[in-house]
Amino acid sequence: MSSKEFSNTSTGGKSADPYKAKNLDEPNIKEKVTDLITFIESSKFGMMTTRQDSTGLLVSRCMALAAKENGVDLLFHTNTESGKTDELASDPNINIAFLNSSGEWASVSGKAEVITDRGLVKKYYSPALKAWVGDLGDGKHDGGPDDPRIGIIRVATETATYALARHSAVTRGVELAKGVLTGDAPSVNKLRQLSNEELQTWRQSSQMVS
Repeated sequence: MSSKEFSNTSTGGKSADPYKAKNLDEPNIKEKVTDLITFIESSKFGMMTTRQDSTGLLVSRCMALAAKENGVDLLFHTNTESGKTDELASDPNINIAFLNSSGEWASVSGKAEVITDRGLVKKYYSPALKAWVGDLGDGKHDGGPDDPRIGIIRVATETATYALARHSAVTRGVELAKGVLTGDAPSVNKLRQLSNEELQTWRQSSQMVS
């Protein structure tokens, strides 16, 4: 075992994580990507996690998805003068987590960059941004598309993991109850993973189509 791995016990030849083994789902790349993006778009809001340079601590905040690129890369509006842009300048590693009321979730990890190109900002500009950055009354920082404080955080997705419900809430409840009684992990979710290699393949296929 590598010194970087953690284990608290040995289970012999049995899976130490029966939930994952029972729920892991491996459809084709197209289905995995399509279902992930459908879920993200329906969630609308995600928790963006960055790392503070001064403390090393992780910081999360709620962000609204602005747009997508290549089908799998995520774009968010940002105030360029906020703390998260400083954090991304020192450490571009980022995670976006999405969750809905049914307990379905997605975790997207990748590298982020802050884009200030006015063409891209104007392409995805929303008048609602004015409420978040405000109008400073100087004729420049007015919350409009030319306000230099408004930028885009582009997240190049490197890996993604997500779980979608296999059954209705009632059926999942029954399966969970059975699991409590029998100790047999219930098959209640479609647990899926997208590797960096799969995402690169998807980007290349998307570019060929476009």
